[in-house]
Amino acid sequence: MGVVCSKCGGELKLYDYVKRILRTKGRETSQITIRRMRCHCCNTIHRELPDFVLPYKQYEAEVIHGVIEGIITPETAGYEDYPCEGTMQRWKKSMDQ
Repeated sequence: MGVVCSKCGGELKLYDYVKRILRTKGRETSQITIRRMRCHCCNTIHRELPDFVLPYKQYEAEVIHGVIEGIITPETAGYEDYPCEGTMQRWKKSMDQ
């Protein structure tokens, strides 16, 4: 058996591909292609995210983890307003919960 559904344990099969915006270091924005898989048992669609992408986030994981760990702050050169201070605060708050 290949990849299994996290909801019911059924087998996932390739459904399609979608584009996703990714904001990276240096204020660069790119598009990546994400595979979507469908469960043949419960019909749930799952996205296969690479390690450098977090669910429901546009910024790459390295930037988000840097903010949460305090390595990247609004005063950090190159990150003064990227991401904005409000976004940085939301990420930190979400990790406190």
